[in-house]
Amino acid sequence: MSTVRAKKHLGQHFLNDKHAAQKIVEALEPALGFKQVLEVGPGMGVLSDFLLQKDTYETWLIDVDEESIAFLADKYSQLGNKLIHGDFLTLDFDQFFGDKMAVIGNFPYNISSQILFKVLEERGRVVQMVGMFQKEVAERCVAKPGSKEYGILSVFLQAYYNVQYLFTVKAGAFNPPPKVLSGVIKMTRNDRNTLDCDEKLFWRVVKAAFNQRRKTLRNALSAVVLKDNMSDNPLYELRAERLSVEDFVTLTNEIANAIHQNNR
Repeated sequence: MSTVRAKKHLGQHFLNDKHAAQKIVEALEPALGFKQVLEVGPGMGVLSDFLLQKDTYETWLIDVDEESIAFLADKYSQLGNKLIHGDFLTLDFDQFFGDKMAVIGNFPYNISSQILFKVLEERGRVVQMVGMFQKEVAERCVAKPGSKEYGILSVFLQAYYNVQYLFTVKAGAFNPPPKVLSGVIKMTRNDRNTLDCDEKLFWRVVKAAFNQRRKTLRNALSAVVLKDNMSDNPLYELRAERLSVEDFVTLTNEIANAIHQNNR
């Protein structure tokens, strides 16, 4: 098999710029202590070629596309069971990986958010992720409070990771070329193991805040806690996009206390 057809329904755009591929792989930092790297959606292996040159970690590949798997099995016969035919979004990490690993990929743009939330689910072991997304998504991941790109994804990712925008890749670097620019980001686990609040409530608060982002939080969060039970904290007078992760933690604790008082 000499090539793999890019499939629209899988969101495949194969990177064919080897310089960009090498830069993505070189952004990984094995000094963080991971010994396994999982590449998601390797396609025809342009990233894999550089990953497999490294001896500081084991390279694993996962692809849902049967044609890609057949191509990669022939190209990298040495991989054996480190080539996984499956869906990253439903992968049981316990079955394959230890307590520290990294994730890398030219990710399918149609499931970008799901991939990022899967990484968040596995934040206990994924100490770093380097990957290519649609530029608009990449910018949302790194956005800071006060910018129009700042949203739910920004808050959730930055709660647990330091997120950096590395570089932009033009459409011509892919086959077939996408209709958008692409951006490469690096996410490195911060030292926050748990948030200083009820994490489930934190997620509820952040989602409610941004679902009505044009409203002040006193109005946007009234579905989570009654306005009468909100304090006079000035954070309630702001819109969601003005709050940092720490501000959302502060509000979550206030709301938890208000709900507790109301239920007594």
